[in-house]
Amino acid sequence: MFDITTLASQDVEQFIPHRQPMVLISQLLEFEADSLLTQTVISSASAYFDESLSGVPNYVGIEYMAQSIAALAGVEARLRDDIIRVGFLLGTRKLKMHITHFKDGETYQTHVTRLYQEDSGLAVFDCKVMHNKQLVAEANVNVFQPQDTQAYIAEATD
Repeated sequence: MFDITTLASQDVEQFIPHRQPMVLISQLLEFEADSLLTQTVISSASAYFDESLSGVPNYVGIEYMAQSIAALAGVEARLRDDIIRVGFLLGTRKLKMHITHFKDGETYQTHVTRLYQEDSGLAVFDCKVMHNKQLVAEANVNVFQPQDTQAYIAEATD
């Protein structure tokens, strides 16, 4: 059984269906029922790093939110001794970016909290990205995680 007390020392890839170079979050920090706090450290090696900005464009913040939601689902799956499933970002509401980019050398925390979830796998999350206790991005994010991803994709393409 997975030990939640060692969460911060675990490799992020153990909790999400993404693989390098598309692992965007650096570390899982804190888990509580229906919420997760993650951390992203920006460097020139970060996905989507833009030399002209000396950082990552702000629109990538929605991906930090989505990947943090995926990590929450992964932590919950590991606690149930279940598999990590693929989820789909459906859209956002109330998206606000308070910065133009995520700066090189800086660390950002993303807090995701489940507001609502249906048995079908449809869910809504409140997401906030913070830098030094200052809100830099926020949104309500709508996601869908089917029980059987392959069947869902096959059905969608018929």
